[in-house]
Amino acid sequence: MVKRRDPIGSTVASARPLFLVYAAVSLIPVLLLGVVLLNLMGRQATSRGLAEGQAEASLLAGSVISPALGQSAPVGPTLTSAQQARVERAVAPTILGHRVVRLRIRDLESDVVWSDDGSGFGEPVDGEALDAASGVPVVDLTKLDADEAGDGAGHDAGTGPRVVEAYVPILAHDSARRIGVLEVYLPYRPIAADVSTGQHIVGLTLLVGLLLLWAVLLGVSASVSRRIRRAATVNAYLASHDVLTGLPNRARFEQLAADRLAESTSERPVVVAVLDLDRFKQVNDTLGYGNGDVLLSQIADRLGERLRERDLLARLGGNGFGIALGEVHGPSEAVEVLNRLREAVNKPLMINGLPLALEASVGFALGPDDGDDTETLLTRAEIAMYVAKDKHLGVVHFHPEHNRHDAATLGLVAELGDGIAADQLVLHYQPKTELRSGRITAVEALVRWNHPTRGLLYPDAFLPAAEQTELVDPLTAWVLRRALQELPSFDSSGQLDIAVNVSARSLAQDDFADGVLAIIASSGIDPTRVIIEVTETALVTDARRAEMNLTRLDEAGVRVSIDDFGAGQTSLAYLASLPVTELKIDKGFVIAMTHDLRNAAIVRSIIELGHSLGLTVTAEGVETVEILDELTVADCDLVQGYLLSRPLTADKLREHLMGERVTNA
Repeated sequence: MVKRRDPIGSTVASARPLFLVYAAVSLIPVLLLGVVLLNLMGRQATSRGLAEGQAEASLLAGSVISPALGQSAPVGPTLTSAQQARVERAVAPTILGHRVVRLRIRDLESDVVWSDDGSGFGEPVDGEALDAASGVPVVDLTKLDADEAGDGAGHDAGTGPRVVEAYVPILAHDSARRIGVLEVYLPYRPIAADVSTGQHIVGLTLLVGLLLLWAVLLGVSASVSRRIRRAATVNAYLASHDVLTGLPNRARFEQLAADRLAESTSERPVVVAVLDLDRFKQVNDTLGYGNGDVLLSQIADRLGERLRERDLLARLGGNGFGIALGEVHGPSEAVEVLNRLREAVNKPLMINGLPLALEASVGFALGPDDGDDTETLLTRAEIAMYVAKDKHLGVVHFHPEHNRHDAATLGLVAELGDGIAADQLVLHYQPKTELRSGRITAVEALVRWNHPTRGLLYPDAFLPAAEQTELVDPLTAWVLRRALQELPSFDSSGQLDIAVNVSARSLAQDDFADGVLAIIASSGIDPTRVIIEVTETALVTDARRAEMNLTRLDEAGVRVSIDDFGAGQTSLAYLASLPVTELKIDKGFVIAMTHDLRNAAIVRSIIELGHSLGLTVTAEGVETVEILDELTVADCDLVQGYLLSRPLTADKLREHLMGERVTNA
C-alpha cells in the first residue's frame, strides 16, 4: 500500500540540536556584552570615586589647610611652630575621624614640609606634586605605601588599604595664588560605598535584562525559524507533490522511477505505466470541477491501497496517473497487475450521493528493454495508453509501431521553437474560388518551414507532432499574425478574405479567442475578413471551451469554418448550435466522387445540409475537370484544389490575383 503523508505534520527533528547550538552560541555575545557593560560601569564608578576624592581633597586644602597656614607667600622648607600647631589642630578632627589616612603639605618644589605621620621627608622629587604645583590636580586609585612597597611593576605593589591619592594645589587664603601642594590619602572604601550605592542593583538589573532580551530574541528566532522550516518543507513538498491527492508529481515520479530503473535488468524489469481515466471530462462538465477533484482523490486512494510498498504511484496531471512496478518478471505479469488496478478503478463510487462508473486505459513500457531513461519510458507508456484508449483495449504494452512520430520528427519539434523565434517559417496561400463567378474570394494560409539544414519542410513533416505540444499555440499565433501582415500586400481592394487553421489544443485554451482578437486588432484588418478553420475533432475535444471561444469570435465578426467535414463525428444538433458560417467537405469524399456513387451522394448531401442551415459550402481536393463539373451541378459554393491553383508564395499569389483581374476585366 502506498501511503500519503502530511508534510505539515512531519517534524524536522534534525533542526532541534542545531537550534540548541544556536541558542548556546547566541548566549555568548549577550554575556560578553554584559561583561563589557559591567566593566564600563565599574570604570565609571572609579572615575566618579576619583572625582569625589579630588573634590574632597580640594575642599580640605581650601577650607582647612590654607586658613591654618595663614600666609600669602609660598610655604618654605618648614612650617613655623605656630603654623604646625594650627595645621595639627585643623586636621585633627579629620584624621581622628578616619576621613583621611595620610596628609602631607609640600612646597612648590614638591618637598614635604609637613606630614601628619612624619613620613615623606627627604624623598625624591615627586612628579605628581609638581603637576599639582603647576595647577593641575592629580588623582589616582592606589594602595597605601604603594610607592615604598612596590617593585616598579605598578601602583598596586603595596599591601595597604585602597586609597585615593590626591595632589591638589593650596591657594592662599586671601588670593588665588598657589602657595603649596596638599598630598592627601583618602580611604576608598567609604567613597566606593557612596559611589556604588544602587550600582549593584543596576548591574543585576542590566544582567537580568540582557538575559530576558536574549530569551525574547531566542523565542522570536525559534518562531521565525520554525515558520521558515515549515514553509521550506511545504514548498519542497509542493515542488514534488500534487496538492489534491498528495501523490508525487511528474517530476518527482521520474526521479523515483529512475532509482528503480538503475536496479532493473531484462530479467527483472521495471514497469512504467500511465493510467488515464476515460470520460473524465464528462464528469467535470456535468458535475463540476469540485466533484471532479473528489473523484480524482478517491481514485488515488483506491490505487494506493492496491499497490505494494515498493511500487510507486503519482499524479501526472489532469486525470492521468503514473505507476512504477518493481519486482515483475515480464510483460505478462505487468498486464496482470495493471488489470487489477483497472478493475479497482472500474468499480462504481459515490460522488455526492450519485453513483459513478468510470473506466481506465493503461499503457506501459518496460525498462530497460523499451527505454534506458524514465522520460523515454514515460513517453512510450503514454503512447501505449492512447492506443489502449483509442482501441478500447484496457492495458497495452508499448510497441515501436505505436509511435507515429519517429526520432527525426521529434527532433524537428524540439527545433521548432527556435525556428519560430528566428522567423524561419513562411506562408503559402491556396485560393478559394467562387464556383459560379470564377472569382477568388479568399485564400487559405498554409505554413511551411524554411529549415536551415533540411530546406523547405511541408506541414506533414512537423505539424502533427507539434499539435501535441505547447508549441502549437505560438505557431498558430505566428501564422495568424503573418497572414494578416501580408494580406494588404496582395489585396489592395480589401475584398479578399483570409483563412487560418486552428488545432484542437489551441481551441481548448480559455484565452484563445482573446488572443486571436488581439492579433486582428493590432493588424487593422476587418475581423469579418478573417476565417478560423477548425476540424470536427477540435470541436468535440473540449466542447464547452470550443463553443465559448467560437461564440466569442463570432460576436466580434470573425467567421468559423469546419474543415474536413464528414470525416469526423460532429452531431447535427451540435452543428446547429455552433456559430459556424462554412462547411469544408473533406477532400477524400471529393476526390472519390467521380468513380464512387456513394461518395458522390455524401458530397451532395453535405452541400444540401449546409445550404439548409444557411452555410457556405466549400469543396477541397478539386483536381480534375470532372470533379469540378459534378460540384457545379451539385451547386457547391466554393472550390479549392490543384486544378485551380496550388499553394502559392505571397509574391506568386500577387501575380496570380493580378492575372485574374486582367482576365475578368
